[in-house]
Amino acid sequence: MHNQHKILRVLQLIALLKKSPAKSIKNIASILSNTDRTIYRYLDLIKALGFDLQRDAYNKYFIVCADGGADVGFTKEEAQYLTSLLKTAGKNHILKDSIIKKIFLKSEIALNADDLLNAHLSKLYEDINRGMADKKQIVLKKYISANSNLISDRLVEPIRFTENLTSICAYEIASGKNKYFNIERISEVQLLNTNFKFENLHKFELPDPFGFSDHDGPKINIDLRLNLRACTLLKEEFPLCAPFITHEPKTNTYRLLVAVNNTTPLKRFILGLQNDVEVLGGKEYLVWS
Repeated sequence: MHNQHKILRVLQLIALLKKSPAKSIKNIASILSNTDRTIYRYLDLIKALGFDLQRDAYNKYFIVCADGGADVGFTKEEAQYLTSLLKTAGKNHILKDSIIKKIFLKSEIALNADDLLNAHLSKLYEDINRGMADKKQIVLKKYISANSNLISDRLVEPIRFTENLTSICAYEIASGKNKYFNIERISEVQLLNTNFKFENLHKFELPDPFGFSDHDGPKINIDLRLNLRACTLLKEEFPLCAPFITHEPKTNTYRLLVAVNNTTPLKRFILGLQNDVEVLGGKEYLVWS
């Protein structure tokens, strides 16, 4: 994921430096939320890519466009190469399709309909990120709860995205708890002009591989034996489970040993693959009541 973030930042920096006026290192670092040292590395990369990067008498940077001012688009080969890099982020990466869309709009290559599928998710990500940067409360409009299946607006203070950018950790005002909200279950993000009021209560804890963190009590230990079909489907649906899966050569099966906060996703998964999954541990937590 680090590479995808780096690509995004470099693309943002290129666009930034093409626009007047020239910008100082401090200014760039503030806009991109990076350190001065990181910005210098990005500038070196931009120069290595062949852009005409210049510095004025006030130590401010800018890119000289080939035609004196207009944006320089990507060639077909450049766009295809950048797109192939971004697609390694996987189907659940929120930023991927938004960046690909921008690449295609500034290149010679045609834009496919599939490349626009996550435009809505990208807008949600941008709005949540703005709330975090400005330390403003936001409303997650018409959020669909996986536990209760209820649809409601959630007033929160956003804290941090998960590593794969599929969920946002936020302090929910109504419950007084730090919770994880799946980005795909948010209809819209409303930015408020209300400053954070509970920042001292903000706490970020890594969720389990299924995206759950809110659990009253100890984690639930699960032990499953899966055939190849079940293992493949589990990795596709819940890619963060992969590190917890081991291959058992003697039986040519796969073992999932994982501690979770909520068994609902696993129960649903097993229900559809009862002939492909054997429950070895935690059976009492995997039965529908």
